[in-house]
Amino acid sequence: MTSADPRQPAREPNDLGRFFLERVNAGDLDGLVALYEPDAVLEFPPGTVVVGHEQIRRVYSELLAARPRLEPGVQAPALAHGDLALTSTRLTDGGATAEIARRQADGTWLWAVDQPTVR
Repeated sequence: MTSADPRQPAREPNDLGRFFLERVNAGDLDGLVALYEPDAVLEFPPGTVVVGHEQIRRVYSELLAARPRLEPGVQAPALAHGDLALTSTRLTDGGATAEIARRQADGTWLWAVDQPTVR
């Protein structure tokens, strides 16, 4: 992220979910990828596991091509222990998400593991 980049870093684990929603709805591919650690694991679409920024970028590029408009769900308070936190959101379609966020050396948070389609 450059000093001219208007994106805010996640100062709290639950910032990641809010930023995800904002960035999907804005079509911000670079911003979505920036929410993840460089070697993060994402299962999306369901049954497909991808690892790392390059593969995550490919997945979200396909998602954003459809120009989705996501509605906010109900975010649970993050369950944190040391430098790890479990984040989750109940979605409007009855599903849920579950993610593991890790505190970075600079005190910000990034997702290390993302399971966006828990049923």
